[in-house]
Amino acid sequence: MTMKKLAAMAALTLAAAPAAAELVIPDLSYRTGPYAAGGTPFSDGYQDYFALLNARDGGIGGEEIRLIECETAYDTERGVECYESTKGEGALVYQPLSTGITYQLIPKAEADGIPLHTMGYGRTSAANGAVFGNVFNYPANYWDAASVAINYLLDQNDGSLEGKTIALVYHNSAYGKEPIRTLEELAEMHGFNLTQIAVDHPGQEQKSQWLQIRRERPDYVIMWGWGVMNQVAVQEAANIGYPMDQFIGNWWAGAEHDVTPAGAAADGYLSLNMNRINPDYPVFDEIRTLVHDAGNAAGDGSHVGSVLYTRGMYAAMLAAEAIETAQEIHGVSEITPAMMRDGMEALEVTEATMEEWGAPGIGPVFSVSCADHGGSGLGIVQQWDADAGQFVALTDYIAPDDSVIEPLVEEDSMAYAAENGIEPGCN
Repeated sequence: MTMKKLAAMAALTLAAAPAAAELVIPDLSYRTGPYAAGGTPFSDGYQDYFALLNARDGGIGGEEIRLIECETAYDTERGVECYESTKGEGALVYQPLSTGITYQLIPKAEADGIPLHTMGYGRTSAANGAVFGNVFNYPANYWDAASVAINYLLDQNDGSLEGKTIALVYHNSAYGKEPIRTLEELAEMHGFNLTQIAVDHPGQEQKSQWLQIRRERPDYVIMWGWGVMNQVAVQEAANIGYPMDQFIGNWWAGAEHDVTPAGAAADGYLSLNMNRINPDYPVFDEIRTLVHDAGNAAGDGSHVGSVLYTRGMYAAMLAAEAIETAQEIHGVSEITPAMMRDGMEALEVTEATMEEWGAPGIGPVFSVSCADHGGSGLGIVQQWDADAGQFVALTDYIAPDDSVIEPLVEEDSMAYAAENGIEPGCN
């Protein structure tokens, strides 16, 4: 934290009311069910970072952080129940970690004035803050991810995908269907053929889908999967001998548990990532010493430094930075959800910011505004190294094609505004 911020936080602490206050952060987690392998490390990273701030800094701006964990099992109805049961606690922001739950919470959160952070998932057109005032999906969204994947493949093919066939293997849900419109637009633009192959929840049975892939032999496979679906898909790809370096998952299909069950056969598998992974970030040592060794870890400690633990921690870092920003904007330490929304909309992440977090370069540099709740849209491509047992970044950050993404966001968000009687606008 810079000296300027330390001084500001000290002033806020002195200005705070003498009665003890809290910054309430619900964690809509899922440690059970077919998606627990992804939900657990994300939740561990999310909670451990806030625990670190409490242990090291006394919270944020002199206010302790209180986490409320509520198990959803990735079930939409249970997710809504968790929201309803915790919002009255003074919840500042929700991270649903589910597109299905997000779609149900958007109108509720808008009505209640509580911000949602749907980081790289949820309703993509919520990037338009003039329509979705309380929803933020920075640093990137699904349509960005689809475009980043295609831009990577364009680069691998000297700028042309003309006549190529790309198969989209997707979770047959709102989540899995999100990239279809974008990929259709990109297929028309770049002249490739798009094959759509749905996989029903939870994804444990994919024989017929991969037999189709073996028969049609597309040039590339893009996967929009989650949970056990990813593990099964990687194993089925290995079973039919599909080249792993032509198989690319989105950023929810690129964690260690997605590939390790297939062993050496998963070597070379590709995926996107919205943030970098680096087990040597200084913040991890602080978490081990001040949180885990103190007996306050959210989990058993085995996930520290992993892909999804890092992403959960990154989500918490963004939330904490937004809280600091809100405190500075309003000159108080005990902020409300409305103030949190202001902090999220004024969020700016620089290289210096990430250095202060103890995670230099963990994510892209970006800023948020009313017109843009979506961030930079950048993503990297990483590759599984089975011998090293880790994902290795193949690229620097790749930009999406905004000439495609922005009109789609505008069209979809304005249709939502018309359907729901929303008058778009920024204050």
